Amino acid sequence: MARRTKYHVTKRSDGQWQAKAEGVSRASAVAKTKADTVDRARDLAKAQPLGQIVIHKSNGQIQTEHTYGDDPHPPKG
Repeated sequence: MARRTKYHVTKRSDGQWQAKAEGVSRASAVAKTKADTVDRARDLAKAQPLGQIVIHKSNGQIQTEHTYGDDPHPPKG
């Protein structure tokens, strides 16, 4: 089973938006607008065998999630 790569889209303290893979310290994409960052995160997630984007509101609360690839849902077993 492929490991899911999650990208979190969050607002940075400098006002820009970032897409950052879970478990890494450096952002994969940074843009001025949330829409541009979501578009880039979607491209990154779709390039993975199993990718997911978690989009946060500017206050950090989760707004929505999208999964791409061969999502094993519902899980077997």
